[in-house]
Amino acid sequence: MPDYIRPQKDHVALISLSAQRDYILPSSPIRASGLSRAIPAMEKLVQGFRDRLAPVYHSIRLYKTDGSNVDLCRRTAVEEGLRIFMPGSLGAELVDEIQPEGKEVRINPDLLFDGKFQEIGENESIFYRPRWGAFHDTPLEDELRSRGVNTLVLCGFSFTTATRATIYEASARDFRVIVVPDALCNATEQGLRELGRMGVYMMETDELLSWLRDPRENGENEKAA
Repeated sequence: MPDYIRPQKDHVALISLSAQRDYILPSSPIRASGLSRAIPAMEKLVQGFRDRLAPVYHSIRLYKTDGSNVDLCRRTAVEEGLRIFMPGSLGAELVDEIQPEGKEVRINPDLLFDGKFQEIGENESIFYRPRWGAFHDTPLEDELRSRGVNTLVLCGFSFTTATRATIYEASARDFRVIVVPDALCNATEQGLRELGRMGVYMMETDELLSWLRDPRENGENEKAA
């Protein structure tokens, strides 16, 4: 693959997408599939980035009860009583497995709605996105550019919406993208294969962490989708 799309480990950040409790609750109308595989992989992935002191960003959704900030396709449902991602609710919080060690962080809705990052650890923050993709009307791009990040590793609970939308947005902004299939929910083999045409790389969690630890030159061992 051309050098200009090859991932660079010294300029990498991890983005978790919608790793929120409403996706794992047994009675949830949006419960994700593949949780038993994805959650342990996400936990391992996040910890690997923490150990390396590489940037970690948790991108979350929050739905106001009046539906005023909700996607049009879900707004009526929220107006009629669908209660997911409600600010201040336990369902909107990060899942336990990726909470910072030794403490439970509660989301600060006012700070996030104001377009700011909520720091929850060294080089680790939460931010709110109003639509599917992590770049849409968020401060993410400016934040990444300011830190010299050009490579994104993506994981999370919503492949068909959040992950795919974020990949398209990242590609349009010339970021290099790695997707971690075993740390995703609701992903399909066909959907993952289609990403190869966009220059997206695929690495399982153990492979990705091994790549991060490899002292050899960036890009020597990676595989494109």
